[in-house]
Amino acid sequence: MRFAPMRLATAALAALMALPAAAQAEGEVNIYSSRHYDTDERLYSDFEEATGITVNRIEDKANVLIERIKAEGANSPADILLTVDAGRLYVADQAGIFQPVQSGALEERIPANLRHPDGHWFGFSTRGRAIFYDKAKVDPADIQSYTDLADPKLKGLICTRSSSNIYMLSLMAAMVERLGEEDAKAWAEGLWANRARDPEGGDTDQLRGIASGQCAVAVANTYYFARAFTKDVRGLANPDDTDRIGIVFPDQDGAGTHVNVSAGGVVANAPNRENAIKFLEYLATDEAQKYFADGNNEYPVVEGVEASSAVEALGDFKADDMPLIKLGENQAKAQAIYNEVGYQ
Repeated sequence: MRFAPMRLATAALAALMALPAAAQAEGEVNIYSSRHYDTDERLYSDFEEATGITVNRIEDKANVLIERIKAEGANSPADILLTVDAGRLYVADQAGIFQPVQSGALEERIPANLRHPDGHWFGFSTRGRAIFYDKAKVDPADIQSYTDLADPKLKGLICTRSSSNIYMLSLMAAMVERLGEEDAKAWAEGLWANRARDPEGGDTDQLRGIASGQCAVAVANTYYFARAFTKDVRGLANPDDTDRIGIVFPDQDGAGTHVNVSAGGVVANAPNRENAIKFLEYLATDEAQKYFADGNNEYPVVEGVEASSAVEALGDFKADDMPLIKLGENQAKAQAIYNEVGYQ
């Protein structure tokens, strides 16, 4: 793979960035990204046109990019790492990949719980981890909380991903933070006992499991279901299938629904540090927030920016305001609990 400068022509972005002519910059910024959405092209080209900074990009899976930056060491050309999930960000941060950034613009616009307390990374969109169910088989009143998923009345009904999946680890890390280790372990035991099948596939596969009748309850990120309304998701494209599936945002009478982030931070040895900060600040503008979130049917983090119509159709919900750094700090405990109860 190699860096490929973005050269797409678009309209000027002076109003979006609110940058006076004197603030226009030159140079480049090198972005390592695990995002791969067509709508991001507009992000990069608009930033280029507004600032004169050339955007160079490498895309790959998050773990590949993290290992690449580690291997490149002090000679890494990476200025920014964009990836998803606070647990994964924690792994990168523990490897020394990020550096602290102080930015009034980012601190003002991005809620404190959705960014690293020392500015190592900043969340730019969120996703909720919701409970989905077969409307013909399950009463939504029985699944109003994550803890309900361990109730024996759901035995043989639930589909989940593998316990080693980062989304499952982050959910368990949140349960550890909210319930304590012993109660979180009991929850994991109950969830495992209620499985309809052994874990397999990704979040979309859990939703397909409901559509096919293989399971009646599943846990998945909101954007996977929103995507089914806008794209040809095999096994969910039939309106009868999506109509069959209901959604519950858990714990609305308590802490709120577990959320996670797509986020970015400045790499420790960034050769273009100031340009990297400019790009992160750009991602917090209203217009960029819209493009960034829409790319994966997620929720913007800046107050007042509307989500896509497909995301809005899922309904409003109260999000858990837990500092997301806790998901990383509790990650080892989460995996240990899963292992202890035999959760595959």
